[in-house]
Amino acid sequence: MSRRRWLCGLAQCSLIALASGTAGLASAQAPQAAPAAGLPPLVLVVGDSLSAEYGIPRGSGWVALLEKRLSRERIAARVVNASISGDTTSGGRSRLPALLREHRPAVVVIELGGNDALRGLPLEMTRANLLEMTRASKAAGARVLIAGMQVPPNYGRRYADDFAALFADVAKAEGTALVPFFLAGVADGPDPVALFQPDRIHPKAEAHPRILDNVWPALRPLLRS
Repeated sequence: MSRRRWLCGLAQCSLIALASGTAGLASAQAPQAAPAAGLPPLVLVVGDSLSAEYGIPRGSGWVALLEKRLSRERIAARVVNASISGDTTSGGRSRLPALLREHRPAVVVIELGGNDALRGLPLEMTRANLLEMTRASKAAGARVLIAGMQVPPNYGRRYADDFAALFADVAKAEGTALVPFFLAGVADGPDPVALFQPDRIHPKAEAHPRILDNVWPALRPLLRS
């Protein structure tokens, strides 16, 4: 299945995605959050079902794999996965302040926006929410990584292009790190059929190592002391 076919499958299964919800370069000027006394810095992941291990065994998602990689590479950092299946950028924006106060993260990974498109929400709303989340995270002393997503061309070429571009636009405007396409090599890989669950939206556990490989090059520099 080509990347285009996966994207079309994404559109065809949008109702499934909504139902499941109910079930770059960092800015050198951004201050880094001070961790609680005696604890290593914390990475906070604020995402949707793609980060919340929807439909796969616990501990097999890319966030859990990130924890293992940090340990293997002897990088002193903790990870909190605050992802919720079905979440939108509005949902993430509303719950982020409490998460920042509770966890005092050094790095915030924002993996949201796909459900905005599936729900037909205005692009400017998605952009505004991402901007606010980014600015709130930076104000709290965290470095930010934005994970980009894409939508099917049958949403309209202009909409699809504008949606894909808004993640890069926010990252550029705020001087944050960026993963251009979170599902690169999964949705557009040589055999993506084998990497997706029957809904054609949520990757299988086998795809999550590749997702981590997409995130890691942008995340690793943010973990510098």
